[in-house]
Amino acid sequence: MSTETATFGAGCFWGVEYVFERVPGVIGTQVGYAGGHTDDPTYRDVCSHTTGHAEVVRVEFDPSVVGYEQLLEVFWAMHDPTQVNRQGPDVGDQYRSAIFTDSEEQRRIALASRERAQERFDRPIATEIVPAGPFWPAEEYHQRYYDKNGHEPYCHAIPWGTLRELGLVEAKA
Repeated sequence: MSTETATFGAGCFWGVEYVFERVPGVIGTQVGYAGGHTDDPTYRDVCSHTTGHAEVVRVEFDPSVVGYEQLLEVFWAMHDPTQVNRQGPDVGDQYRSAIFTDSEEQRRIALASRERAQERFDRPIATEIVPAGPFWPAEEYHQRYYDKNGHEPYCHAIPWGTLRELGLVEAKA
């Protein structure tokens, strides 16, 4: 099986990972940091607002089951991309909405997807679409946080009904 990766920032990475883990065709996820200007940042570094990093999720997926376009639909549906440097109660540049592209094809698809998504929002989408630079994995205690701690996401409101109606996520055993 051939896999691809995609990297998304949509607020607190715990909730973003939780959603992507439930998308059919997603093989695995890893939370971490991207888009900054320092090497190997820690959570504390990122929260200091001095590194420029966003909390992100790197998604490994099987393109024969789920396409990059479908992952983008999940991304647009799971958060409010019109908010600048925040999602719900989480405020700061590390919570910005961002798509980090691995190729020119991903960039082209992401830009077209953002244009289509804009039709669903009254305010301008603030999501940045930039080439992926280094990805730095977050500390182990952040990985699969909700699954390890046995509760539903509380980082920001996740529209489960909308995601399920669109067939974008499923319950995970």
